[in-house]
Amino acid sequence: MKFRLHILAFLLLPLTVFAQTLTDSNLPIVIINTDGGVAIPDEPKVLADMKIIWHQDGSRNYVSDQNTPEFLNYDGRIGIEIRGSSSQMLQKKPYGLETLQADNVTNNNVSILGMPKENDWILNSLAFDQTGMRDVISYESSEKLGQYTPRRVYCEVIINGDYKGLYVFMEKIKADDNRVNVQKMDETNNSYPEVTGGYITKADRADNGDPAAWTMQGYGGGWWGGSSTTFVHHYPKPENITTAQHNYIKSVFFDLADKAGSHNVSIENGIPSIIDISTFVDFIIMGEFSSNVDVYELSTFFHKDRKGKLRAGPIWDYNLTYGHDEFGNRSRYDVWQFDNEDNNGPKFWKDLFNTDEFRCYLAKRWFEVSAPGMPLNYDVICARLDEIDEWIAEGVARDNQRWHKMTQHASEVQAMKDWIQQRINWLNNNIGSSSSCDDIDLPPLVISRIHYHPADTLGINGNLLEFVQINNNGDNNVDLSGIYLRELGITYSFPNGSHLAARDSLIICSDSLTFSNLHGITPFGEYLRKLSNKSENIVLADAWGNIIDEVHYADTLPWPTEADGRGAFLQLIDLDLDNSLPESWTAGYFHQNDTTNVVEFSELTQVLIYPNPAKDVVNVISDKEIKNIEIIDLTGRIIVKHKGNTIDVSQLPKGLYNLIINTKNGVTVRKLAVSH
Repeated sequence: MKFRLHILAFLLLPLTVFAQTLTDSNLPIVIINTDGGVAIPDEPKVLADMKIIWHQDGSRNYVSDQNTPEFLNYDGRIGIEIRGSSSQMLQKKPYGLETLQADNVTNNNVSILGMPKENDWILNSLAFDQTGMRDVISYESSEKLGQYTPRRVYCEVIINGDYKGLYVFMEKIKADDNRVNVQKMDETNNSYPEVTGGYITKADRADNGDPAAWTMQGYGGGWWGGSSTTFVHHYPKPENITTAQHNYIKSVFFDLADKAGSHNVSIENGIPSIIDISTFVDFIIMGEFSSNVDVYELSTFFHKDRKGKLRAGPIWDYNLTYGHDEFGNRSRYDVWQFDNEDNNGPKFWKDLFNTDEFRCYLAKRWFEVSAPGMPLNYDVICARLDEIDEWIAEGVARDNQRWHKMTQHASEVQAMKDWIQQRINWLNNNIGSSSSCDDIDLPPLVISRIHYHPADTLGINGNLLEFVQINNNGDNNVDLSGIYLRELGITYSFPNGSHLAARDSLIICSDSLTFSNLHGITPFGEYLRKLSNKSENIVLADAWGNIIDEVHYADTLPWPTEADGRGAFLQLIDLDLDNSLPESWTAGYFHQNDTTNVVEFSELTQVLIYPNPAKDVVNVISDKEIKNIEIIDLTGRIIVKHKGNTIDVSQLPKGLYNLIINTKNGVTVRKLAVSH
């Protein structure tokens, strides 16, 4: 501990810095002027104006463009403060900022440099990194693995007329549809299922303004806190989270620790039932590939959606990586970071690694993503480093003139490449075998229908009519236990012990009662949350994260645009077609087949029956003119024949009936329950 503190003290010694004038750049230019020219403190945020100069055609950006509206990506108010831990002690500061409306209070959700609209942002100062690329190459690689990672854009920054150097303008980790896409919560969400999510939790020091939520034991010591790791509530915030919510999310982590410690791999109640295996595998791979010295104990994020599994990530803070450790020699190429004799993290990380089934999937994924042409392949990584290095070369030179902290940039980049080669070789030889999980027999389930943007119908909000249909395209019964929708956005896990018969299909939907009342079809289950009306990746996976089927639909051509709020749903033309291709889909419409009770192609007919069950009267509304309505008992006898939309059923015996609705478009059959 003393050794590390001495290094930090040395880093904080006064340094001679040199003024640098910025006139133009190939990177976006961020100009910030605080009100009255006040210095920016750690907290609270101070008010300022911010302009971002960005020629979107790729031409150069000039400071003189700051008064030319067509070249300004942002021109407005912000609140800004210094952020970070050890990095904020350096002379080149990192900043956190929020975009504000003109009243200086209301959040201003805006798109910055092509990133989705939000109001919380970060200016990453690239602390302790002479390459200027460790964070960015890590975030890019994680993104290429399919995990959400904060989006980022290199820029150069001027504050109060003082050139501050090369930065990365990036997203802050936050619960948001375009960031960590978990269900928003409030203080009323204290009962099941609302209490199950969404959450963002992190392992980190509790000295950043947020109190410790709980601690978990680790296998080794560390000067940050002995053998324990501190956990902090990130969302809901510590001041907002309720006791019930705190107890619930804490219990999930301790349940994981228990199952990992006993190496319980049951899909019903073991490790796969608690965590999303794929995110934990990718998180470990990124942490170990880079040999991130803090990966399991500091800036370690987790998230959990409502009724979803605990997920690892997003990754964050990757400056002490790829052989560089400002405070020691822990980022070695020949060590597992849960055994680095310092920031080992809680026990469950090492316990997961030592669980044979999990280790197999970790090895399988590693060999997949490091293969030629893949994101963590040596040649791919080095080629991307060269591209980034060329892109930021001007900024590096100016930053180095200002701060003299990138004097060894070129040699550091080469050393990083050499280290990555050693690391890949070591991982190949030490990660273990994937032979027992290489050839998994996956069931022939096919996503065949998607109603992602139903139109409002008969007074019903279209969001209540969403559905996804899944077909068993095989000749054998499929056990659905452990199968779930893997990606955030909609949440559903099939009940243990449930099955789907050969050549049969099922529907899961957003609201079972509304769906069945309108369409006369009983769905298999109900998912939480809603499909995107724009584009979403629907991934059907088994308990270990193996992808059974995947469709990434969109609301634009060549996908059938009739499904975008115009009454149709996406219909797979044939179950044997590749459903990842838009040309394999067409527009489908609802029509009830009177004998088989399945959905067929037809002109759209929609009927709403309410209440159902009915006691006194039942109301029938159709989007087509109703000729007459018949109520038929289960023996086939016509009990009632009626021409209006409201039928008196008060005299009918309690039970189930068929409701026959004759319209100009044909005949529609619905089930009606009468209760007294």
